[in-house]
Amino acid sequence: MRVVRISDDALALACGADAVAAAFVAAGCTVERVSSWGMHWLEPLVEIDGIGYGPATPADVASILDGSSTKSIDLIAEHPFIASQQRLTFARAGRTRALSLDDYIATGGWTGFHRARAMAPDQVVAEVLASGLRGRGGAGFPAGIKWKTVADAPGDRKYIVCNADEGDSGTFADRMLMEGDPFQLIEGMAIAAYAVGAGQGYIYVRSEYPHAITKLRAAIDLAADFIAPFRLEVRVGAGAYVCGEETSLLNSIEGKRGEVRAKPPLPALKGLFGCPTVVNNVLTLAAIPHILTEGGASLYDSLGLDRSKGTMPIQLAGNIRHGGLYETAFGITLHALIHEVGGGTASGRPVKAVQVGGPLGAYIHPDRFDLPFAYEAYAGADALIGHGGVTVFDDTADMGRMARFAMEFCAAESCGKCTPCRIGSTRGVELIDRIRAGGRASADSVESLPQMHNARKAGRSRAEELQLLEDLCDVMQSGSLCALGGFTPYPVMSALRHWPEDFGT
Repeated sequence: MRVVRISDDALALACGADAVAAAFVAAGCTVERVSSWGMHWLEPLVEIDGIGYGPATPADVASILDGSSTKSIDLIAEHPFIASQQRLTFARAGRTRALSLDDYIATGGWTGFHRARAMAPDQVVAEVLASGLRGRGGAGFPAGIKWKTVADAPGDRKYIVCNADEGDSGTFADRMLMEGDPFQLIEGMAIAAYAVGAGQGYIYVRSEYPHAITKLRAAIDLAADFIAPFRLEVRVGAGAYVCGEETSLLNSIEGKRGEVRAKPPLPALKGLFGCPTVVNNVLTLAAIPHILTEGGASLYDSLGLDRSKGTMPIQLAGNIRHGGLYETAFGITLHALIHEVGGGTASGRPVKAVQVGGPLGAYIHPDRFDLPFAYEAYAGADALIGHGGVTVFDDTADMGRMARFAMEFCAAESCGKCTPCRIGSTRGVELIDRIRAGGRASADSVESLPQMHNARKAGRSRAEELQLLEDLCDVMQSGSLCALGGFTPYPVMSALRHWPEDFGT
């Protein structure tokens, strides 16, 4: 009986993977549901004896089984999209069953955990520091420093919190890992708990990820004996973008309104329930088992560029031909990612802009596509890497409208705690409407006609309105309590700087 492997990743399911699997079962095959390889443009992707076929439909089953299918991509592992990667965090992607402990152990699972528990806790922290691992979700703060702070902090209770509130548009690495390799995240959290002396952990997942929530809860039950006495629990968020900010997330876990806390005190000293808390995101914690294997820390330190160490799972999305997950060492250029890996735009039109780092990331002009993918390089270009999401736009995109969307998004998602974010974003929408209208009503500006009228009565020129927008962005960036208001100026000012023609005349 032939064994057919098909992903049960949420994207594969959305593309009809269950119907394809049922058709193979009806044809007399044994079907194994595995994690996704990350080649999303080929889902549902069918694998038989290492050979891939995709995107497959139930109507393709007969031709796949008799060898006449035209959808073969030959050996999946040798496909250029896979073979050119440096997969550490996603080394098991496409190869293992998510909830099989046998598969996990056979592919090196728990090796880092057992080695860590044979070491002193401070030695574990030292290895994480030596690896150069930085947070894979926001500003890239060194993970080892955060762990050391919590380990050294006084307190009878300490916590490990995984930020799995993956809310950035065009990002899906957290979801893929939680659905496809949940034991790796659990192992990373258990190592962190041992290193800092925590007895309880929480994985905070947004409610829009039901498959990930189900997989995580099942995996935690299966792994409970491995990680004891450490205890883990999944907490489900209600979809508020601001709960991706660590202090809002902690408030939500505590049953409070998802609202940003003022810092200091830092969560590492006074976090969940007032106790020292490590807050890391999924990709950061999932990197830990590899770092704690023999030689893992030195391997991570040897990969990357400058202080951007190790590999980054980059998510290619938007108007791109080969969208999916591409893990590689820091240092690759956007040109290589978009054109060599991603195959250019799906529309076949020229690339106009690429947004890196989610809805609050800067828009990068093709003139800057030689920029190496690294924290320092992006910070120097007034841009963000964030969670590694890369969203591509072709030349039909209206960048003025995208700048307006950034302000509108901030206004809708603000927790309301601070004035620059709460009020500044609303005034930003109105201001961009006035600039873009230029004395003419547009679809975007109808709601702001009274404000435009008042501005014209005041006699402000276009140059003065543009200066006002820049001043507003400066206030938001420097005065907001968290990155929601603080980072919103990145897409706005980058769009205005590189595509002024999209803001009217």
